[in-house]
Amino acid sequence: MSSTTGYGAPPSAPTEDFEPSPRSRVKRLYQRGHYDRETVYAVLDAGLIAHIGYVIDGQPYVTPTAYWREGDMLYWHGSAASRMLEHVGEGIPCTVTVTHLDGLVLARSGFHHSINYRSVMAFGRAHFVEEPEAKMAAFEAFVDRIFPGRWAELRPATKQEVKATSVLGMKLDEASAKIRTGGPVDDDEDYALPIWAGVLPIRTVVGETIPDAKLRPGIERPAHLSVFRADADLDALMTQAAKLQEAAE
Repeated sequence: MSSTTGYGAPPSAPTEDFEPSPRSRVKRLYQRGHYDRETVYAVLDAGLIAHIGYVIDGQPYVTPTAYWREGDMLYWHGSAASRMLEHVGEGIPCTVTVTHLDGLVLARSGFHHSINYRSVMAFGRAHFVEEPEAKMAAFEAFVDRIFPGRWAELRPATKQEVKATSVLGMKLDEASAKIRTGGPVDDDEDYALPIWAGVLPIRTVVGETIPDAKLRPGIERPAHLSVFRADADLDALMTQAAKLQEAAE
């Protein structure tokens, strides 16, 4: 792996917490804010889709994309023709957000209905991973981040595929998490009302496997997909895969 592009060197893992700035500090319901790296990284590692916010010629855009974390770096990739990657990779300011929906909170008044969630907002400037060898290492890390061990079984990427795909990295220097858990918080006088209140938990789970219609006869589901059993929690699987990848580095 190359270290000259910011990808491939042993990822750094600072021990100090994030220092909240005026833009990253949680202002409303500030008690839900978290600035320690353990909490921020846990939210990021449990996810797969991030939303990248950026501005081009005065017009704000938000683009969803798959991502992964290594140490204090976030990475994402896409088509080299992508407007988002083209502009963000040149170093314009961007914001990355990740959110998990954990539950619907029903209170005794409409005002106190809420949502249980885990979220992260990170600010920074991204850079291109340029060298073909470093990009190839990034592709491998991304595939194995989701499906540990799968890259070794795949057809090697072609030069054209590497050329047609851009990889971006952004250092995690400024970030905060905001988390809500627990049940409804009603006004004291409302607890006596004959109204049901509570939480409807929400999970993203794996479904039953659907083999490709063009799959050749005799090809079985690979062993490295055994953890993707039906009804397994996706965020738990993503967290487990992140720990395996970190241990292998």
